[in-house]
Amino acid sequence: MDIEGKTAIVFGGASGLGEATARRLAGEGADVVVADLAADRAAALAAEIGGRAVACDVTDPGSVQAAVEAAAERSETGLRIAVTCAGIGTAAKLIGREGPTPLESFAKVITVNLIGTINALRLAAGAMVGNAPDEGGERGVCVNTASVAAYDGQIGQVAYAASKGGVVSLTLPVARELAGKGVRVMTIAPGLFDTPMMATLPEQARAALGASVPFPSRLGAPDEYADLACHIVTNPMLNGEVIRLDGALRMAPR
Repeated sequence: MDIEGKTAIVFGGASGLGEATARRLAGEGADVVVADLAADRAAALAAEIGGRAVACDVTDPGSVQAAVEAAAERSETGLRIAVTCAGIGTAAKLIGREGPTPLESFAKVITVNLIGTINALRLAAGAMVGNAPDEGGERGVCVNTASVAAYDGQIGQVAYAASKGGVVSLTLPVARELAGKGVRVMTIAPGLFDTPMMATLPEQARAALGASVPFPSRLGAPDEYADLACHIVTNPMLNGEVIRLDGALRMAPR
């Protein structure tokens, strides 16, 4: 699918991987809706790239529906591209110093990362299936964000790894379901990327993490995620698959 002239929505688009993707999509000629809980940051970015900002909580059906409708109404051809980057990474062991970790600590991460992805995916795809097909028969493309933690999660990543593993696992069945409707579904599983979450760590720790990546031995750049997201949109044979974007990293237990 050509990006130029298409309407796109990026959930979690105000920072990190989402911000880089929103910028790249806009640079390729898309009309981008930046959907994020951080309404002020989303508004600033949207103004910069010539898009629109929508305050959005991916765990709230009404909030996501409003964001999708805001995107769909911006073009006669409807919403064509949806990228979901919204997520949280709170760490917690199964058993803490005072015993089993409270269930709500796990539930919040899974609700945002997995249920939030499903919520965004179902509503974005629901809008796309009503679009007229393009010359290749496509009606839309959805790109989800997992993590290498889905495959080799570390100690303390119980909920995070489970939530991202769920995103990995839903990719194929959803792609199969939507194939007959002309909507493709893909997932990117990033490794260690230089995002705002990583920026909270001391420089020494950041350098050590970057050095743990086989090649290139550094943290990934959000622009590299955006590059892959845009390639997925433009390559019609990419469907129902998860791509690790990690420099051959395999996470150690700790």
